Amino acid sequence: MGLCIVAVLVMYVFHWIIILKDPKFRNRSSLPPGSLGIPFIGETLQFMIPSYSLDIHPFITKRIQRFGPIFRTSLFGQSIVISTDSEFNSYLMQQEGKLVELWAGPATKIFRQSDGSGIPFSNIHKYIRSITLNHIGAECIREKLISQFEEMFIKTLHQWTTQTSIDVKQSLTKMNFRFFAKHYFGYDIENLSSNLERISEELFTDFTEGLKTIPLNIPRTNYHKCLKEWRKAFKIIKNILEERRNLSEKYGGDFLNQAINDMEKDKIMNDDQIVYLVLGIWFANSASISSMAQLIFKFLSEYPSVVEELRVEHEQILRSRDKSRTSSLTWNEYKSMKFTQHVMNETLRFSILLPGILRKTLKDIHFKEYIIPANWIILAFTPNLHMNSEIYEDPLTFNPWRWKMWTKIKGGKVVRNPILEFSDRIHIKIWENREKT
Repeated sequence: MGLCIVAVLVMYVFHWIIILKDPKFRNRSSLPPGSLGIPFIGETLQFMIPSYSLDIHPFITKRIQRFGPIFRTSLFGQSIVISTDSEFNSYLMQQEGKLVELWAGPATKIFRQSDGSGIPFSNIHKYIRSITLNHIGAECIREKLISQFEEMFIKTLHQWTTQTSIDVKQSLTKMNFRFFAKHYFGYDIENLSSNLERISEELFTDFTEGLKTIPLNIPRTNYHKCLKEWRKAFKIIKNILEERRNLSEKYGGDFLNQAINDMEKDKIMNDDQIVYLVLGIWFANSASISSMAQLIFKFLSEYPSVVEELRVEHEQILRSRDKSRTSSLTWNEYKSMKFTQHVMNETLRFSILLPGILRKTLKDIHFKEYIIPANWIILAFTPNLHMNSEIYEDPLTFNPWRWKMWTKIKGGKVVRNPILEFSDRIHIKIWENREKT
């Protein structure tokens, strides 16, 4: 016990020596208010306490009440400023590449090239957007993915009917994994290798758990296990990439084929970066779809009136079909699912897959009375917009009808749904910023 106490005191002293020597802490009065917690660990333990509410995590709520909308803390061994101020967050997005750059958090140490340097996210971000939208964008969905999605879901639902119970998250993770393998790699479901299929079973679970811990690469920790599994997955995808380079003519223009052609033509990315890109998109798809599906099942089980309106909408689509036609779902039918889209919008509003947008400061940022030094991390916290009672009436209630277009006469003027008006302003601002950058 005595040795433990001495060790803690030594750590505490060295922690403050490092802080006091750091120039960015010399003028602490200009930093946003907050607390860095205990040495090295910071406030990570409080941040990781699970919340069983769909509302904003108590960690954020308590600090907003104590310090205001912009505060500093220390998470996962990293000093960080968290902002729930919509004005400041909007300003950050406008300063992309000028005052701030994309930062990937703990994942940066996992998404790492073989030569030890991190992936240059800011340099290849446009290319990632381009190649991703090319294969899963609206045009691709309209032309071929709708029919493929429908076929996949029918097979999955048929399998469910033969089972007494279903683990929704696990089942949909497998379904998404197999679709991804076919769409991105050209692998048929029947021909998946055991090594490739193991990625969905072990890797993504370990990776998610690893990101939730302090990034210390010590044996038996979740982070160490995460890195170990990630290296195995890297080798599997790297082997597929090398095989494909010799057999690319058989696969046409799928995702992996385009990445290889672009690499050989424009030298945009190297082999390792392509592998990390594939794994990153794969993980993002798996995490987002399975989490969204869980929320949808939860809400549909709790709100039978929503299920009934969905049923009416889809039966209406079936009745409007030509009786002689047995083809799959069409783009026009998909676009006509108005209430279905409202259900998706409302579910997305509750679905906090990520706490916000991470950026690293390139220069000192002056905002109001605060100065955020260069090389600091900023988390632009966005979920507070989804739970803002000034935008959404009774925000903790699942209400898809809030997304319906409605008009009313007020003082002789036609007034649109204020939620949609706010959404339009946000989207217009985003696209304006994209055009500038």
